[in-house]
Amino acid sequence: MTPLDARLAALDAQLAPLPGVLVAFSGGVDSGVVLAAAVRALGTDMVIAATAISPSLPATERAAAAAFAASLGVRHEQPRTDELSREGYRANAGDRCAFCKAELVDVLTPLAARLGIADVVTGTNADDLRAGFRPGIRAAAERGAWAPLARAGMTKDDVRAAARLWGLPLADKPAAACLASRIAYGVPVSAAALARVEAAETALRTALAAAGLAVRDLRVRDLGHDTARVEVDAEHVAEMTARPDLLATVAGFERVEVDPRGFRSGSMNELLPDPVRYR
Repeated sequence: MTPLDARLAALDAQLAPLPGVLVAFSGGVDSGVVLAAAVRALGTDMVIAATAISPSLPATERAAAAAFAASLGVRHEQPRTDELSREGYRANAGDRCAFCKAELVDVLTPLAARLGIADVVTGTNADDLRAGFRPGIRAAAERGAWAPLARAGMTKDDVRAAARLWGLPLADKPAAACLASRIAYGVPVSAAALARVEAAETALRTALAAAGLAVRDLRVRDLGHDTARVEVDAEHVAEMTARPDLLATVAGFERVEVDPRGFRSGSMNELLPDPVRYR
């Protein structure tokens, strides 16, 4: 038995005894693999996918999540969450994700109860637990949601390998964090700010495609003071820097710069003081 086989067996062993499960499905590969594993263990009738709808979720992600859930044949709930009603989320300090995950689980738990389901699970993997500052993970766990991938010891590489093994279309999907992750800590989060980032990112991705640049990872980061920082795959940084016509598509900001280091998941955490980032 390979290490992946052993971890998939451990994942199945956690899910198979459950009478039913509600999966917090963001549309990404991690929660997608949890959803597929739950279907394999329990069958479609005992599994619910739930994708929270809010201004922080890009419209393209919502459509893709619905399509994936439909491909598995599971019921797909799309409850609305209201992170923006939480002062801590709007303030956007280093612990913003804790307020977001608290809102998510506080919405999904009663939804699961109404459907006769006791277990709410997330797509947190074993690498996430080792990634340092992740206040959202703690907030979800404190509210009773648990993480089958992490408990099975499955890393991000394991998750993608499982998705390929099972023929899931999410196998090579790039990371797609919420829109609030594009806004620098300390810059207030609002519906308008989220919409501005989404529009800028969509416009730039369209322009890049038209220019024949096959970009995998792209972020438009709102640094405050009407300044945006564009992160793209490292191999495209030089061309992006030399193409002011492409940067001009990033509307709504007075100043647009290109990060010379390229895309880095969670780069906003680099701006946090060390005592906060590593606590």
